Amino acid sequence: MNRPFSPDQPTTPWSRRAFLVAGGAGVIAFGFSHVIAAIDPAVPGNVPGAGTGPLFAPTQWFAIDSKGIVTVNIIRAEMGQHVGTGLARILADELEADWAKVRIVHVDTDPKWGLMVTGGSWSVWQTFPLFSQAGAAGRIALIEAGARLMGTTPDRCIAKGGAVHAGGRSISFGDIAKSGAVARQFTAEELAKLPIKSVARRQLIGRPTPALDIDAKTNGTAIYGIDAKVAGMVYARPKLPPTRNGAKVVSVDDSAAKNVAGYQRYLILEDPSDTVPGWVMAIADNYPAAIKAADLIEVSWVAGPGADVSEKMLLDHAAGLIARTDGGVDLDVSDGPSPANFGAGAASTLDASYTTGTVLHFQLEPVNALAFQKGGVFEVHTGNQWQSLILPTLAKALGIPEAKIVMRTYLLGGGFGRRLNGDYAVPAALAAQALGKPVKMILTREDDARFDSARSVSAQRLRMAFDRSGKVTAMEHHACAGWPTQALAPAVLAKNKAGDKYDPFAISGADHWYDVGRQRVRAIVNDMANTTFRPGWLRSVGPGWTNWALESFIDEAAHHIKADPVAFRLKLLTGAGRNAGSSPSAVGGALRQAEVVRRAAQMAGWDDKLPGDTALGLATSFGQERDMPTWTACVARVHVDRKTGVVRVEKLTLAVDAGTIVDPDGALAQVQGSALWGLSMALHEGTEFVNGQVRDTNLNSYMPLRMADVPEMDIAFVESPQPPVGLGEPATTVVGPAIGNAIFRAVGVRLRHIPITPAQLLTELKA
Repeated sequence: MNRPFSPDQPTTPWSRRAFLVAGGAGVIAFGFSHVIAAIDPAVPGNVPGAGTGPLFAPTQWFAIDSKGIVTVNIIRAEMGQHVGTGLARILADELEADWAKVRIVHVDTDPKWGLMVTGGSWSVWQTFPLFSQAGAAGRIALIEAGARLMGTTPDRCIAKGGAVHAGGRSISFGDIAKSGAVARQFTAEELAKLPIKSVARRQLIGRPTPALDIDAKTNGTAIYGIDAKVAGMVYARPKLPPTRNGAKVVSVDDSAAKNVAGYQRYLILEDPSDTVPGWVMAIADNYPAAIKAADLIEVSWVAGPGADVSEKMLLDHAAGLIARTDGGVDLDVSDGPSPANFGAGAASTLDASYTTGTVLHFQLEPVNALAFQKGGVFEVHTGNQWQSLILPTLAKALGIPEAKIVMRTYLLGGGFGRRLNGDYAVPAALAAQALGKPVKMILTREDDARFDSARSVSAQRLRMAFDRSGKVTAMEHHACAGWPTQALAPAVLAKNKAGDKYDPFAISGADHWYDVGRQRVRAIVNDMANTTFRPGWLRSVGPGWTNWALESFIDEAAHHIKADPVAFRLKLLTGAGRNAGSSPSAVGGALRQAEVVRRAAQMAGWDDKLPGDTALGLATSFGQERDMPTWTACVARVHVDRKTGVVRVEKLTLAVDAGTIVDPDGALAQVQGSALWGLSMALHEGTEFVNGQVRDTNLNSYMPLRMADVPEMDIAFVESPQPPVGLGEPATTVVGPAIGNAIFRAVGVRLRHIPITPAQLLTELKA
């Protein structure tokens, strides 16, 4: 069930990001202009306004036509989360638009949009101040123009429902736009001080409103990347090399493929960007022919590094790196102890190690791209989550300026972090360049799995020291995994105060909000993983493994000092010192995390008596970034079958404080989906590396959560007027450790690896 939350909203104006508009330097001009983003009716959501008159386009983020249609430009990728609806309602609420006249456009790449990325649960968090200001500016300009047209003063006018009202008279936004009467300028300083609506006056934020893309998604008109077509295109399927990195083609024999009707030829890709080394492409008139031909083409390669690597080798290597006292990067979390003095003077210490296996994305739509050159511009048609990341790589691969490349936007049939890495655009573009004609490349499900940017295995060691009263005096967290940011976006690696680089997306979550005295967090790259494959970002990224270890270990610590796991967490969430929180997004700090822990435990009936071999386990998280915390707690109710080792999750109870809830339906869906993925990765899905390749390449052996295993869910959002933060990922991280902790309370077995399997549990029960 979905529990209620407050519609209360913050009243403080925002000024986090630059407000880009048409006008001179330092001055924002509000007047008429042509719509900035080209509208492509082939892309769902790209719905042009119905009017025919001039446009009121005060900023590049929206425009109003003569019929009052408000078109909002969205730079975020749509992959099922209705991001356009969530963001458009921020702007429309401040603007006082008529929601029935709001449209969204998912725009193509252009430098004017700034950073184009959809991930990290950032979309609403980053866009809220920007679109609030855009809507407020538009509202003020419309009120002033409307007042002039009605022969009154702005202080006698209000904007409401897509019109400006003064007493018994009104004029619609469309008529104001048509009149040409809007002329308003704001300096950057004035813009930052624009009054944002009070909580009581908001009509769209926090209230149920229809999603703007439902019709297209349900009536079959939605266009995904895999649907993209252009006249004269050929189809391509890759013949993948034995290693992801460093492979070289020795010879190709396509004599058998020539018997396939529609097969044209093969291509050996020459890639200056080194994104797809050793790739051979089968080119055909149609995709079935490309599939068959690729299977028949015989290629001899010189393999690159990692051809013999196994899952065990990756984990053993990680454990060895953790055991070394040198290497790795210490985060700036406190003046933590060195290994030599850890636990000095402690009455007792606790030491435990945890591991996680390889996880694949398996999004519904396999990766694909259509590429061709047109009018001196190289076009790439595909669904992508981080256009700003892949454009420079495409430029390097093609040997042309980045300004000559544009990525056309399509809906994504699932992203989950896989399409943050746009590597699949490169082979399609190279093939199109080599052939001089449009190429549509589609990977089969098996190709997609082999070419996936898998979530790396991880190994972690945690230590804690206690005084005689059971108070925690020191804690260490060492985590070793493949670093996706090093592999895919090294320019955005983080630095500690000493200047040492590390991947924040491989250690985030370990810099927790518990008060543990002296604290040390060390991030270690698994270089074997980065050499063998290209580790990727997968929903929740680092906390997917760091929170598994952290929250399992916190439970072990509670047991160590004979404390209740909930009471122990609450005792550590003091909100003192660095854990006090800060403005704008982390106000309240650890005390807000304590509140969701209390609520989840209360909702789940923490102290209730349960049947045999059934228990509750709790875990909590703040997400992955301390300056954008989404306070989340989960209680899992599980039953363990001692004979089979099967763990049945009967219910998941979650309490979430995400600040202002912009889109209630979207928020609920995000928490439901992320929690169920957390359950899936805890008990059901996962693969392993065998001879440098993932073992499972289709859903006949890779086994995500099935519908029959979906538990009852009880989800509550904390009422909060604080700024909105991210909801796409945090719930993913709490379910696994909550299940592990429940298993321990049910049958006394402590499991330290996910995915948890019946065989693993039976072995521990026997031991």
